[in-house]
Amino acid sequence: MTLGLLLGGLTVGAVAAAQTQVAAAQTAAAPAATTTLRPALSGERRFLTLPGFGRVAYYADPRGEGRPLILTVSVNAAASAYEMKPLWDAFAGKRPVYVLEWPGFGSSDRPDVQYTSELMTGALTALVAEVGRDVDVVALSLGSEFAARAALQEPRIRTLALISPSGLGQPRGGTQRAADEDGGQTLYNRLNAVSTPLYALLRTRISIEYFLSRSFRGVVDQGLVNYSLDTTRQPGAKYAPVYFISGQLFTADAYGDLYSRLQIPTLVLYDQDAFVSFDRLPQFTAQPGVRAVRIQGTDGLPHFEKTSEVVEALGAFWAAP
Repeated sequence: MTLGLLLGGLTVGAVAAAQTQVAAAQTAAAPAATTTLRPALSGERRFLTLPGFGRVAYYADPRGEGRPLILTVSVNAAASAYEMKPLWDAFAGKRPVYVLEWPGFGSSDRPDVQYTSELMTGALTALVAEVGRDVDVVALSLGSEFAARAALQEPRIRTLALISPSGLGQPRGGTQRAADEDGGQTLYNRLNAVSTPLYALLRTRISIEYFLSRSFRGVVDQGLVNYSLDTTRQPGAKYAPVYFISGQLFTADAYGDLYSRLQIPTLVLYDQDAFVSFDRLPQFTAQPGVRAVRIQGTDGLPHFEKTSEVVEALGAFWAAP
C-alpha cells in the first residue's frame, strides 16, 4: 500500500525532532502493545515457516474453481491483509484465494532481524509452493517489486496484476531506492537509533489517517484505519518498517532489473499516486504481454474506491487469450 512510501522522504533532522516531540505524547498516543491480532479477513488464517525467519501468515479460502489467486499487500508502517479486503471479498468462494502478509507485518512474525527484498520474495515463492499449483498474483505498491522478482524465479506464477506499483519511475534517490551508496545502511542506523519514538508517532490515528488520505480520493475507509491501528500495536511492529523507511526494501532500478525482464502476461492498474510515479509505464506497456488500465478518479488504492472497475479489469485480463 502507498500509506508509508512518503516516509522514505523523511530527513534525519525530522527524525531527530520526532524523538523530542513525541516523548511526552508517546504514552497517551497508543494503548499498550497486544500479542493477538484479530483476523483481517474471513477465511482461515494459516502460517508457513521460512527457514531462518519464522512464521509467515496468509489467509486461505480454497473454495471455488479455476486457477488459485494470490493477493499480496504493500509495505508501510501498518501493512496488513486488510489492504486487499475488497478483492478478497470479491473473489472468495468463486475461485481459490490466498492473501500473503509479508514477514514483519500483519500476523506474521516480527523478529528483530534484517528485512530484505529477498526475504519478502522468498515468502511469496514459499506460498506458491504451499499452494502447489499454477497461480495468478495480484500485488500492491512495493509488493509489486517482490512479486515481479518472484515471477522471475517461480514458473508457477503465470500472470501478474500490479496495482499502483512502485519502481516505474526514473531510478533516483528518495522513496524509490536506497539513497546512500551503502544501500541505505547509514540511514537505517540513524533511524534505528530513534525507532521507538519515531514509530510511536507514525502509529497514531492522526498520522495513519493523514497518510491514508493521500491514497484515497474520497473518504478514507475507517475499517482500514482501525485495522492499521491494531496491527501497529503488535510486539516488534517497528522492525520491518525501519528497513522500509531507510530504502533497503526497494530495488534501485526495479524497471531495469525486474519489470523489463518479465515474460508473462502482466497488467498495471493505476491512476494518480502521491508516492510513486509511472514515468516508464509507456516503456513497460510496449513489452509483449503487458497492458495497463487507468482507473480514473483514484489515488493509489483503486480497489477500495472503484472495486467493480478493478474486478472487471482483472477479469478481462485473465480471460484474454
